[in-house]
Amino acid sequence: MLETKASETPTTGAPAPPVAKRVDRTLELHGEKRVDPYFWLRDKPDPDVAAYLEAENAYTAAMTKSTAAFQETLYKEMLSHIKETDLSVPYRFRGHSYYSRTEKGKQYPIHCRKKLGPAGEGPEEVVLDLNELAKGEKFMALGAYQVSDDGTLLAFSTDNTGFRQYTLRVKNLETGALLPDRVEKATSVAWAEGKTTLFYGVEDSAKRPHRIYRHALGTQVGTDALVHEEKDARFNVSVSRTRSQAYLLIRSRSHTATELRFLPAGTPEGAWKVIAPRAPEHEYDVEHRGDLFYVRTNTGGRNFRLVTAKVADPGPTGWKEIVPHRADVMLSDFDVFADHLVLHERKDGLPRITVTNLKTGASSPIAFPETAYALSGETNREFDTKLFRYAYQSFVTPRSVFDYDMDAKSSALRKELEVPLYDRTGYTTERLWAKAPDGVAVPVSLVYRKDVAKDGTAPAYLYAYGSYGNNLNVTFSSSRLALLDRGVVVAFAHIRGGGDLGTAWHDDGKMLKKKNTFTDFIACAELLIAKKYTSKSRLVIEGGSAGGLLMGAVVNMRPDLFKAVVAKVPFVDVLSTMSDASLPLTVGEFEEWGNPVAKKDEYDYIKSYCPYTNVSAKAYPAMLVKTSFNDSQVFYHEPAKWVAKLRTLKTDRNVLLFKTNMAAGHGGSSGRYDALRETAFDYAFILGRVGITR
Repeated sequence: MLETKASETPTTGAPAPPVAKRVDRTLELHGEKRVDPYFWLRDKPDPDVAAYLEAENAYTAAMTKSTAAFQETLYKEMLSHIKETDLSVPYRFRGHSYYSRTEKGKQYPIHCRKKLGPAGEGPEEVVLDLNELAKGEKFMALGAYQVSDDGTLLAFSTDNTGFRQYTLRVKNLETGALLPDRVEKATSVAWAEGKTTLFYGVEDSAKRPHRIYRHALGTQVGTDALVHEEKDARFNVSVSRTRSQAYLLIRSRSHTATELRFLPAGTPEGAWKVIAPRAPEHEYDVEHRGDLFYVRTNTGGRNFRLVTAKVADPGPTGWKEIVPHRADVMLSDFDVFADHLVLHERKDGLPRITVTNLKTGASSPIAFPETAYALSGETNREFDTKLFRYAYQSFVTPRSVFDYDMDAKSSALRKELEVPLYDRTGYTTERLWAKAPDGVAVPVSLVYRKDVAKDGTAPAYLYAYGSYGNNLNVTFSSSRLALLDRGVVVAFAHIRGGGDLGTAWHDDGKMLKKKNTFTDFIACAELLIAKKYTSKSRLVIEGGSAGGLLMGAVVNMRPDLFKAVVAKVPFVDVLSTMSDASLPLTVGEFEEWGNPVAKKDEYDYIKSYCPYTNVSAKAYPAMLVKTSFNDSQVFYHEPAKWVAKLRTLKTDRNVLLFKTNMAAGHGGSSGRYDALRETAFDYAFILGRVGITR
């Protein structure tokens, strides 16, 4: 049963929350001892662990039982805004038109193609039906999806646990049969020219992609040639093929440095050559055209520039600049085609696209109508084409796919996501700027119904991420209408640690500047209250993964500022995780968070904000914490320990719910209907905290 609205105290007769047993474990570092009473929750095979998680699930189910009807209402409402049987925009590649489609009642997409010929398209061929693969499974995710040059073979990988460990298979698209070739824990995949040789990556025991192998179809996988091994634990390795199809690339990449190797796709047994040897703080990406490589590099500035390099001698000494570094423009990405260059840039927190004709040198931007929006390149597999496909959307504009004619300089809408029962004229968006404690202006994007009063009475939902230089894109969500139509103001905070305003924005929110992420978020929340979009008693916040760390940090710092918190797969035990190099992913993360074992100042800094470490005896907002038992990125034990500690120390009577999906991974349920029900559960919690129950 949910707590009462007036005092947020549980109703009489509500079940008591679970109490995790204490097994004190002393941890020592830099001469300092810490006692962790819930360290035992790391032991996944221990039956007491699953028993505790299931007890928390039972408590959550009991406490939310009264919202079951509301959850069903929300689910049906969100489902009403979805065209359940639908089709993606087909793309062309090597004589076929490829697309995916969904069917009403089915959880997963069906991947298809049609052969192109003089008379038009041939009949539909089902390339891969994930619904068939998911039969008997509780989870299903598609990883690699690469068709051989002649179109007869598909290399694909799937994960059926949520732990992001994929099994690579090869399917004969003419017969539908699976070849015996099979690779476990496969990562990236790329075909060499033809259809007999496949390159693939595998991960080590720490889930780090560390090796690339060459496989000849029909031979034993265990005899495959190792073509590259990345021994530096900070680096991940992947294999791909250029859009021109002329070269294969092996990328070794850490959070701060890159090294690329290339090989002609027609000589798979040849020797790989390095483009630019790795160097501290040097990041670069490569594409190919003719006798040149195009290289996006941060030599010369943190926001990157673009240079060309001769394929015959690609080293940095011969690089020729074609797009200079600009302090106010981030060169985020680029695409190279036979006659055109496409730049993906960000300025003032907004994305933009600029197209250059490589024959004439003329450049032109693509114009967009709204003040806040999101852009992304779509599937652009063909190299010799004048069409560039991109997707545009905003808080009020559904995802729309366009083909831009790079010669005519005009965009043609191919498809806008159909959203039944939606009238965009009833909503409005804004971009505000909050002032952080150090004076930095932080952008906040908002969307709300036009009839919402700005007098502090409206409920608000504030979301952020703020790590790894990731952009927080202003995307459309048909599910979000369930909040907006109940008068909720929805806001995204583009805080430091993310990449919305360039690499420097990321730099100012990581390592020994990580606290800027948290104070930026608090400033954004205070702005919404000061501008009377909402009030403290009506503000709900949410973040996931590293955004869950953000949630844990800000509720320790300013628990008075928020009515409720939703923390999904939260990275909240930062000090312990980053102090343990035996855990998967830890070593590679040193360049984002710091190394508390090697450096005392980094230990002290992480300790000062780590959510789990800093839980104390005080009142906290109502909280919903969610995780997955098979999460590969943030292990379930971090939120489990955090909740157990909160239960013993928090002085309030506000509800604290902890829900573990026992059959999923970092992103929750894989099926689209299952995911929608999870959203309905979350929204029932969010809306219930602000007194909305129908």
